Amino acid sequence: MKTNKTISKRFTITKKGKVIKRKAGQGHFNSRESGKTTIMKRRDVSLSKHSANVIKKIIIT
Repeated sequence: MKTNKTISKRFTITKKGKVIKRKAGQGHFNSRESGKTTIMKRRDVSLSKHSANVIKKIIIT
């Protein structure tokens, strides 16, 4: 089985096994949003256990 490259580029697996992704909507049209939302968009998001297991299976196999 080959690694799904689109998913491997969008998600990272940490040393402890968490799956992390970037928040969506950072490309453009950010000037109209409040400062709070722009700060929250800069942060990474960890996925739930179920979603993380699915992503790990796709990346590893």
